[in-house]
Amino acid sequence: MRLKVAIIDHLGAHGSSHHFYLFGQAKGLLANNTDVYLYTNSNTVNPFINNLSFYQFYRNVFDRKNKILSLIFYLLGSLKSHFHARYKACKIFHYHLFGSSVLVLFNILIAKLLLAKVAITIHDVKSFSSVSSISIYSRLIYFFSDTIITHNKYSLDEITKKNSNLAHKTSIIPHGNYLPFIDIKEDQNESRKKIGLEKEKKVLLFFGMIKKVKGLDILLSSLTEVINKHSDVVLLIAGKPWKDDFSNYQKLIDELAISKYCKLDIKFISHSDVSNYYSTADIVVLPYRKIYQSGVLMMSLSYKKPVIVSDLPSFKEIIENNKTGYVFESENSLDLSRVIIKALDNPKLLEEIKQNGYDLIATDYKWEMIGKKTVDAYSKINYFSKK
Repeated sequence: MRLKVAIIDHLGAHGSSHHFYLFGQAKGLLANNTDVYLYTNSNTVNPFINNLSFYQFYRNVFDRKNKILSLIFYLLGSLKSHFHARYKACKIFHYHLFGSSVLVLFNILIAKLLLAKVAITIHDVKSFSSVSSISIYSRLIYFFSDTIITHNKYSLDEITKKNSNLAHKTSIIPHGNYLPFIDIKEDQNESRKKIGLEKEKKVLLFFGMIKKVKGLDILLSSLTEVINKHSDVVLLIAGKPWKDDFSNYQKLIDELAISKYCKLDIKFISHSDVSNYYSTADIVVLPYRKIYQSGVLMMSLSYKKPVIVSDLPSFKEIIENNKTGYVFESENSLDLSRVIIKALDNPKLLEEIKQNGYDLIATDYKWEMIGKKTVDAYSKINYFSKK
């Protein structure tokens, strides 16, 4: 008898590439004898994956300027998704968490009332917007969850550090690659023309939502030393601030007198344009101060781009220095300068690292393998009992 799983996720394609994660997870589960029902919003386009049941019951929940209307659409979407999933005999309801809130708890409580089992994937163990590291909502969400998935040992340690009783129901399952969903543009010159960069430049890319924890200021501070050695370098910053003020970065750019070495596309990058930004880059730099799992890292490797990352535990579980990427000392702009210069000075090694990173993501982070591990995590739940 095939297992039936409902992935209930109102976020989808809103403001990020999270929908690709959902699609990859669905593909992986479908490849492992599981029926998948995906519930999300109208902004998330149907991927038309064979045998995937796709529903947009959250409709245009993010298009409402009135917060009360948005809340009503969210609640209606949740109720319809949950009752429909139960009608379809889904036994496991799977959620993706980037933080804890009463709305997340609301969904989980509906699942419990419908006698379903709850699986959660924790993307950010501690929400970066949260003042409290472990809120009452987090405790209740963990308590009511039947199985918990996180992406690496660092995140597992963070979860179990103050909740040791959760270890028995928590599994480490890595973030999969983006290869099934992306279009790698081989013509770098054409992409640079579209974005407005000269083909002779050496382009460093900082991509994604701009948050204080992502360390853009560290990268900007490192640039002066890099320019002294490589005057043809350009830093391409592409993304929209999230609870951050870009004027602070602009002030730093002006103080360092590096404006002509920066290309600023401070906006939401539409999904249709993402491939051009990655194609444009020679190196993607992730100078983060803290991260649990980075979609930008997985996307960069999937686009066959070499990466420079800070020496955070979650990065080092994936990137081996001078083999699958470059690693620098976190929050040390001088060390970042050194590593960028080293990468640009040795194009042969850079090419080898680019290929190694791509080979790693293509072989060790396949969604079929991740789907198998996810089904194994579900096996921790006694879902085989008759209704």
